[in-house]
Amino acid sequence: MTETRLRFPPSPTGYLHIGGARTALYNWLYARKTGGKLILRIEDTDVDRSSRDSIEGILDGLQWLGIDWDEGPYFQTDFSNDHRSSAQELLANGKAYKCFCTKDELDRKREAALAAKQVLGYDGSCRDLSGAEIARKEAQGLASVIRFKVPQRTGTIGYDDKVLGMIESDYKELDDFVIVRSNAQPLYLLCNVVDDIRDKISHVIRGQDHMTNTIKQLLLYEALEAPLPVFAHMPLTLDTKKAKISKRSHGEIVAVHFYKERGFIPWAFNNFLVLLGWSPGDDREIFTREELIEAFSLERINRSSSIFNYRKGDEKFFTDPKAIAINEHYLRTMDISALAEMVKFVLIKENLWDVSYDKEKKQWYLDTLELIRGRFHTLNDFTSMGRAYFADDYIIEQKPLNKNILKYAGLSTWLPKLGAEYEKMASFSIDETERLARECAQQADVKPGVIINGMRTVVTGQLAGPSMFDILQVIGREKVVERLKKTPQLYS
Repeated sequence: MTETRLRFPPSPTGYLHIGGARTALYNWLYARKTGGKLILRIEDTDVDRSSRDSIEGILDGLQWLGIDWDEGPYFQTDFSNDHRSSAQELLANGKAYKCFCTKDELDRKREAALAAKQVLGYDGSCRDLSGAEIARKEAQGLASVIRFKVPQRTGTIGYDDKVLGMIESDYKELDDFVIVRSNAQPLYLLCNVVDDIRDKISHVIRGQDHMTNTIKQLLLYEALEAPLPVFAHMPLTLDTKKAKISKRSHGEIVAVHFYKERGFIPWAFNNFLVLLGWSPGDDREIFTREELIEAFSLERINRSSSIFNYRKGDEKFFTDPKAIAINEHYLRTMDISALAEMVKFVLIKENLWDVSYDKEKKQWYLDTLELIRGRFHTLNDFTSMGRAYFADDYIIEQKPLNKNILKYAGLSTWLPKLGAEYEKMASFSIDETERLARECAQQADVKPGVIINGMRTVVTGQLAGPSMFDILQVIGREKVVERLKKTPQLYS
């Protein structure tokens, strides 16, 4: 049985975006499902736009996502001789030819075709030049490109796309296309095919925006006497206005590093990405790595475009709600030890990490994460919304301050008094702290919620959260008392 070999060939002209990441993920999933190989190939022939920073950004993004490769990274520019050699082979075999038409000539022909409402395309002026004519033009110093000579056949050429079904094009609609520029630089169409042949690629999974190239590439495979790979063209990812998602139009909201920096869990983001154009055939949306590899198939890739429902100007729900919901699910359900390692990274980044959390306070650290993770959306929330658990310089948000504190002037007296009671109580337990809080409310002649919610805001800075008396246990008596006694400062 022939080995399944796939490739992910990004162009290093910018960061890894969600469209490219999804392409890499689909190729990776199919390679892992079939026991095949994934080749990473950097298509860096656009020297002016390619950069080392972009290459490093792509590699970092793939590594963060956990998309590993089996061969590479190969660099397309390292195989330039292969591309030129294949072009010369096509020339020598009469399957390509030199074209001396200038840009002005081609523009005039295009304008004439438009005026006559004719099909646009190269008219073949140089297709049958004799050797003597070619030599004369070259002696005159005329520049030339190399065009592929499309066979003059009747009927259609096509392929069975694993996503879209049979795709065909009439031979008469195909014009002779350029495969080498006048500066001797082979074009993507040829380089891509030559590389896929050399790397023995068996399956090409890519976006539907590449479909205009595929028919032409079929002709190149045939001319180079190479077997065709299986093609599967994925739907495009669009925004809510049905515009294609792109780095240029949408900015960093579509960059993989944006989600890394915002505190997404890598596998959760993979879980979101796979659903942008694929479904398992049932109502499942959450998959482990093994479950997704088992469930994935090319036949379940959607034909229609997917919608990336990102939001502008919303600091909390800043991207597609499904992405956030999936990330929340993983935050709440993943193994607490695995979560602890991820939170450790963001705590270190914010200078909130204490080495004791790995030693004598490890159980406290795990218990705290278990308590507070249920209301968070991203890992970064542990250092923003959850900052009060790890530091004293937390911010009390304006909404809870207004609603739970400033609305009740008496809290400036009641909460310090409660703090004093907590300080001298024999047992700082859940039951006893709750009992004293309710007694405080009774003495102040207010509902218990006034005291409890006020205490929540003073102690954590938040409007909502876990049980207040569970919170008191993890923050600890000393800090709770200290914070309650400072309540009057909030009124100044």
